[in-house]
Amino acid sequence: MKDKTSFTLSGTVSRRTLMMGATAGVAALAMPKVLRAQEKPTLVTSIRSLSNPYHAVWKTGAEAYAKWAGLEHVTLVSEGNSEKGIADIKAMLAKTGGNMVLNSDPNDTPDARPIVEACAKAGAYVVTQWNKPADLHPKDFNPNYVSHIEFDGIASGKTIAEILFKTIGGKGGIVALGGLISTTAAIERKKGLDAALAANPDVKLLDFQVANWKSTEAFDLMGNLLTRFGDDIKGIWAANDDMGSGALEALRAENLAGKVPIVGVDGIKTAVDAVRTGEFACTVTSDPFWQGGMGLAIGYNAKIGKFDPVKEPPEHREFYGKAVLISHDNVEEYYKTNVDAKPEIDWNDLWGRVTGAIRT
Repeated sequence: MKDKTSFTLSGTVSRRTLMMGATAGVAALAMPKVLRAQEKPTLVTSIRSLSNPYHAVWKTGAEAYAKWAGLEHVTLVSEGNSEKGIADIKAMLAKTGGNMVLNSDPNDTPDARPIVEACAKAGAYVVTQWNKPADLHPKDFNPNYVSHIEFDGIASGKTIAEILFKTIGGKGGIVALGGLISTTAAIERKKGLDAALAANPDVKLLDFQVANWKSTEAFDLMGNLLTRFGDDIKGIWAANDDMGSGALEALRAENLAGKVPIVGVDGIKTAVDAVRTGEFACTVTSDPFWQGGMGLAIGYNAKIGKFDPVKEPPEHREFYGKAVLISHDNVEEYYKTNVDAKPEIDWNDLWGRVTGAIRT
């Protein structure tokens, strides 16, 4: 089980943009299967939207790994449409003849099963992140379903809530913005908030609204919440930074930025900048640059036989990755070493950020 105190105040997470990869060649489909099997596989990333800063950084991490490994890379974007996301993956499986490695952040929790089943049937290797049903496990589709990666949402939601409560003096009203309610991360982060509220009876949750991970929806909702509750809002809890950034814009429109603290999750640059200026109290990052690259690295190394997924321990098949807390105490050092600095990820260190097996 993951240690709830595994957040660090001086992480070494790295992010930045690098070269874009090319799409896979159609000619491979015309070759005999035995020859195709000897060719380098296509690396495929499947994410929700590049308009989300978190997934935009995820893509750059994937491209960085593909460049480092000398492999072709394709990015598929579902734009929040589960049917499109699954159909695009199946199309790539057909195009590559199954000679591919997929790193997928399924749009919705149920999407993981058809994605994994399609990959296993085609002989492709797949790593999923964040969203999957509780009864779906990599061991059920050996060796093709290599790993599932999450970051402890309960711990993240609770940690940022506690920092928010401390920032507002341990009492008063707050409002909360939740993510896409059917996703694992949104559900777990809300549980963390609930746990923190239960332990702090002097803090009152005025309202909880779902903004579906989007800054635009959060901006509109926050405007309405400010109209309803006014000065009773002492702080804002957001399940991700993009929604927190939308809330911040709403505060700026009312000259309240920096007066009503915000907390979020993801560690996007906008949020890190807001921590520096005092408009955010904190954020937590799972390092999407690492997620984008390492998900592919784990799948690729399994495909080429560097390790046998069947022989790996449970904490390598379904695991929590390391999260890093960014607060006023460490934001300048974090900015210097992780935003301004060039990426310094050891792509051969597949399990270096594993903090434990996912609780079941």
